[in-house]
Amino acid sequence: MWVIMKKLIITLAAAVLLSACSVDIPFINEKPLEKAEKNPQLAERNEQTKENYASNAKGEEESSLALEAAYFNAIKEVNGIKEIVNATNTLALVNKEFALPGSYIPDDLVRPKVPFSFGNQDIEKSYLRKEAGSALEKMFSAAKESNIHLFAVSGYRSYARQESILNNEIGKVGEEEALQAVAFPGKSEHQTGLAMDISSESVQYLLVEEFEDTDEGKWLKENAHRFGFILRYPKDKEKITGYQFEPWHFRYVGEKNAQIMYKNGWTLEEFFQEVRKL
Repeated sequence: MWVIMKKLIITLAAAVLLSACSVDIPFINEKPLEKAEKNPQLAERNEQTKENYASNAKGEEESSLALEAAYFNAIKEVNGIKEIVNATNTLALVNKEFALPGSYIPDDLVRPKVPFSFGNQDIEKSYLRKEAGSALEKMFSAAKESNIHLFAVSGYRSYARQESILNNEIGKVGEEEALQAVAFPGKSEHQTGLAMDISSESVQYLLVEEFEDTDEGKWLKENAHRFGFILRYPKDKEKITGYQFEPWHFRYVGEKNAQIMYKNGWTLEEFFQEVRKL
């Protein structure tokens, strides 16, 4: 009797299992679109989710294009020159329109631990502001790991030194041509302590346009933004920056800002045209 009952139980269980396997479970093998077509509420939720994602993405983008007022130039006019009052600002827009005070010297200059084209000489142009110097060290280290060997050529430059360089260049090529490549004293980014001219052995450590076509120049153009630097005077932007193409001149602006400028192909001037003040 027990054997018969056992067989009956097994038979019934098998029937139940077979029945379960043959149940038509809706949507189990259907694509999301097919599910949505059969379920209007699901379609509505999917559409709302898409809108939320788009709204969040737009909000993040707008947020990234907003800056505190302290990062914009604060200007006062001195003898007809627009001087930057907040000169320590790491985003100071220094160009042919806006100048640094002649007396401005960054108080946090350091000598980065990177190879220099002039060796171990402890001279003015081997210095950068601390934050920029640290970022430069990281960038040079990453380049070396990729078998790219960079050399720092010229960093911080005082007002007096800039004046001497300009006068020397004017003596060689004339004022008009000199001003296409050399800034007026006070209007050079080098005085900020945030800019570094970079070269390589492949161009004999010179600052020449041919650097653009070297492995080192290409690596810098594609990777500098990862470390907070931008190619400050790019090709075809001369009318915006006021200076000729300089594939060797890199300016520290911070990682977030550098990535925004790189992504959009903006110069520092264009960046300030796009960002809004908080």
